Amino acid sequence: MKILRASRMEQCIGCYSCSLACARLVHGQLSWSNAGIAIRSSGGMTTGFEARVCVACDPAACARACPTGALAQRRGGGVKVRRELCIRCGQCAEACPVGAIHLGRDDGAPYVCIHCGRCVAFCPQNCLELVEAAAPTPRCELGAAGDGSDSPNSGRDEEAPDAAR
Repeated sequence: MKILRASRMEQCIGCYSCSLACARLVHGQLSWSNAGIAIRSSGGMTTGFEARVCVACDPAACARACPTGALAQRRGGGVKVRRELCIRCGQCAEACPVGAIHLGRDDGAPYVCIHCGRCVAFCPQNCLELVEAAAPTPRCELGAAGDGSDSPNSGRDEEAPDAAR
């Protein structure tokens, strides 16, 4: 099972190529707000950028909070999204302990990383990587980096393709 990690965000130039790739290749849209990865300033141009991306919680608090089962626990951590079941209530985004679920501005639908790795090749600074997941741990209790830190890390089912697992 592979997990997306934003492990070298100190190299990020804030170009949003990863977000655009996710929106276009995974969600069929051209928007950096409707993507499973969000890039934000860390407090100004001189302080760098941070990536808000799912840390593959196991168990996933967002899936537990979803009243319709639109977000379902993915084996090994993270979630699968079943858009046809989503009622756009936003409870999943509220439950996410790392702020990695982004609600679409136009449709109110949840956008969350499905750990497919399609964004990795589009990062010109090599800030992102798809890594083999360690044994499942309740990472949501840890910081977003999964290492005890507090900073956020660095109509169809959406799930990572078999090649990325």
